[in-house]
Amino acid sequence: MPDERVKDPTPLTADVAVVGYGPVGRLLALLLGRSGKRVVVVERQPQAYPLPRAAHFDDEIGRILQSVEVPPDSIPDVVAAYDDLYEWRAADRQPLLRLDWRGLGPSGWHVSHFFHQPSLEGILDAQVQALDNVDVLRGWTAVAHTDGPDTVSLELRSATNEWRSVAARYVVGCDGANSVVRSWIGSEVTDLGYFHDWLVIDLLMHGPLNESVFSPPAWQLCDPARPTTLVPGGPGRRRFEFMRLPTETAEELNDEAVAWRLLGPWGIGPEQAKLERHAVYTFQARWCDTWRKGRLLLAGDSAHLMPPFAGQGMCSGMRDAVALAWRLDLILDGRADDTVLDSYGSERAEHVRHFIEASMALGEVICLSNPAAAAERDRAMQADLAAGVEPPPRPLPRLGPGFHRDDTGGGLLSIQAEVTNGQWTALFDDVVGPGGVLLLADPGLRDQLRPEDTALLDDLGWQVVALAAEPAAGQIVDITGAYAAWLAGLDAVAVLIRPDLYLYGAATDPADVTGLLGHLHAALGRPAAADR
Repeated sequence: MPDERVKDPTPLTADVAVVGYGPVGRLLALLLGRSGKRVVVVERQPQAYPLPRAAHFDDEIGRILQSVEVPPDSIPDVVAAYDDLYEWRAADRQPLLRLDWRGLGPSGWHVSHFFHQPSLEGILDAQVQALDNVDVLRGWTAVAHTDGPDTVSLELRSATNEWRSVAARYVVGCDGANSVVRSWIGSEVTDLGYFHDWLVIDLLMHGPLNESVFSPPAWQLCDPARPTTLVPGGPGRRRFEFMRLPTETAEELNDEAVAWRLLGPWGIGPEQAKLERHAVYTFQARWCDTWRKGRLLLAGDSAHLMPPFAGQGMCSGMRDAVALAWRLDLILDGRADDTVLDSYGSERAEHVRHFIEASMALGEVICLSNPAAAAERDRAMQADLAAGVEPPPRPLPRLGPGFHRDDTGGGLLSIQAEVTNGQWTALFDDVVGPGGVLLLADPGLRDQLRPEDTALLDDLGWQVVALAAEPAAGQIVDITGAYAAWLAGLDAVAVLIRPDLYLYGAATDPADVTGLLGHLHAALGRPAAADR
């Protein structure tokens, strides 16, 4: 039988092929494209998905958006900073727990933001489309791959049976829970056996909410008769999540009439809001054991899934994109060995595991449907609340083993606060600029740097910046004292900040600054200096 495929005779070539064009794929394509890499994006959907899915991001993601010139405060119609408490309440609406989500987080942005995902994706897409070195192929599915010595060849098929190929030095699967790239890698999955069905409802509000009900704006009803989540969904929007009861099927729950029936007791009907989406989701907890095989890599939901109770699903995927982008940038430019990618999965899997387990722990408290167990939970939590027992501070997990030194700072997220260079007072990243930074507690520490140290940093495009009493070339003033306090907490005189904002390591005395850079030199796969 004749082959009816229509084959494009001209294969595309790329430094990186990104399979999947959700928020993770868009961010990765944007970061790589801005670094001058040739990128081809393959997305099977011909049009962007028009409905929200993720609704929350934290201060670290705010900082990542800042790095691509989309700071959260620049898009007030898409993102709303959350500056209030987040409460858990019992069935009788009495408080069980109060989490303080007010103020700024360590990355210099609000601890929590609620946003409209399609709008944010549209902004990122516009930035990607403006890059001549990035091609976005919509309506094409990656169906096969062939590994070569220097490239991976992808076979793509369109809905009309057109075929074309892409030869890329690396392929990153950002193609979701049913990832084809993950199937090519053959990764085993660690599945924690966590499954809960929830009906997720997104609303576009016609007017203001009843403040007696929606105060604070985000809260969790821990009612065994129907655990319910009530949170903003971005400016002018609300999200409700209703847990499926054992007596219900997912099909019964996923019905528009059921959605309005569940919203009715909250004073919301068609006159108050437009129903933008209702869908039953099975919340899961799992991550891949292998994130890389040769030139194939995974990021986002392709590599991990988590319950939404900590609001970290999309956040974790965007961290993946940043962690990959700077590595691929160095490797593709010949400034680092390919082995730098070996640490990507080990770092990210450990980090993701922390958030998955934290989300599960929250879910196990929230999802109790046994009235007796829920009553016991309520008594214990209300006793703690009455006694003034404060929830522990939001943890900042350390990266897993990987591309960082095993010292007091290695693998920790760096902070961001306001500084000044004498001409501009703003957040650190805006004043200093993108890329890696060797941050010194005192300008005199520059004397510790050898010519080969500065040559290494120059070649990487990483800066040397010192805290000082007065601004000058290569010097900034720590106007809030945040950096002095942070370095003191690490017992450090210098920290080496990677381009993904995590610390490579911290030097605890002046003599160790050179040792820190020597460690970096070796980790990059470069020949060791003669005196090491």
